[in-house]
Amino acid sequence: MNILLLGSGGREHALAWKMTQSKQCSQLYIAPGNAGTSRHGINVSIGVNDFEAQKNFCLANNITLVVVGPEEPLVKGVYDFYKQDEALKHIIVIGPSAYGAQLEGSKAFSKKFMQRHNIPTAAYAEFDETNFEDGRKYIQQHSLPIVLKADGLAAGKGVVICYSRDEALKVFEEMIVHKQFGDASAKVVIEQFLSGIEVSVFVLTNGKDYKIIGHAKDYKRIGEGDTGPNTGGMGCVSPVPFVTPGFLAKVEETIIKPTVDGLHKEGVVYNGFIFFGLIKVENEPYVIEYNCRMGDPETEVVMPLLQNDLVALFLALDNDTLKNTTIDFDTRACCTVVAVSGGYPGDYEKNKTITGLASSFEEDTLVFHAGTLQQNEAVVTNGGRVLAVSAYGKDIQQAVTTSKKALEQISFEGMYFRRDIGYEFE
Repeated sequence: MNILLLGSGGREHALAWKMTQSKQCSQLYIAPGNAGTSRHGINVSIGVNDFEAQKNFCLANNITLVVVGPEEPLVKGVYDFYKQDEALKHIIVIGPSAYGAQLEGSKAFSKKFMQRHNIPTAAYAEFDETNFEDGRKYIQQHSLPIVLKADGLAAGKGVVICYSRDEALKVFEEMIVHKQFGDASAKVVIEQFLSGIEVSVFVLTNGKDYKIIGHAKDYKRIGEGDTGPNTGGMGCVSPVPFVTPGFLAKVEETIIKPTVDGLHKEGVVYNGFIFFGLIKVENEPYVIEYNCRMGDPETEVVMPLLQNDLVALFLALDNDTLKNTTIDFDTRACCTVVAVSGGYPGDYEKNKTITGLASSFEEDTLVFHAGTLQQNEAVVTNGGRVLAVSAYGKDIQQAVTTSKKALEQISFEGMYFRRDIGYEFE
């Protein structure tokens, strides 16, 4: 079958790599893709939110499966666009409806959903300009630290942990009064701070049945030892040592099953991934956030460890055979380390030539492109996160070592990567 994959990051390169291993994938197209995805299919210059251009392309190229990588087109209703169009509705779309995508697109929506279905999460309240003063009073009476979240999508920058009430009041005002994130911060969710260790669990679901396809621990801070500003993710490891079978069973019973059952009971159309952003507090799991797609860079460790045919899993979602599917995992560990542009997550320059991509890396090393662009014979930087180098190992330490060895053979002006991914599991 002909498949269209939407997106251009490391997540999409990992999905492209995985899907083209399937005998059911005849031709893969990636819109818009990057220098790495072009090794697995044909890049097409169509934006992820340009639904009309996607329609024309799908009809011209006999597309039967569309896989949506990033969250924005899902929140904007790409699933609904296809399913409400007579010419497109036969196409299988991997992703939730716009209503279902509110699990990620609206913090207030997801918190209310969790409340309705008794899913463990931090206590919260929501405010907008109509009850702004009530919000100020709430902050002044709240214990510290306190978490403020822009309700909508804010490119990963809409969550602030405040350690003083003055800071919290300032952030609250910036978000609502000064519209720091535009419409995304018209409403703000204020949350109890939970102290613990984070992990993400990934599920495929058709809104009724589900399968866990992996888990990972992401490293968000730019600096070693988890210091400095948050980024989109500097690396990942899987499997996570503290995710024991007992803990995962608890996650499934108290969080995953109630979430999918809740979607089913409420008639929510959901045909794709759920990313459960969790925190372990004294051996109890709580939901920090839902995402309605795979994570990045988590995909770069989850896909290498997933042994199933990914396209077959997508078809099982559609033909209602997911419940009969067994998920198989590689028994090794996997680590990915992200190389970023100098200055990231602040201002950075693009168009820096990348060298070393043709090096002879150790076996079991995978180089996934994120922010890259093919310029004639050269590959150049085209984003803050440039490459994610994944490697297998008998344990996390060996996987990290192998990944770093590969990164030491790659270079571009200003290149930086964290050398301590997985440090707490040494």
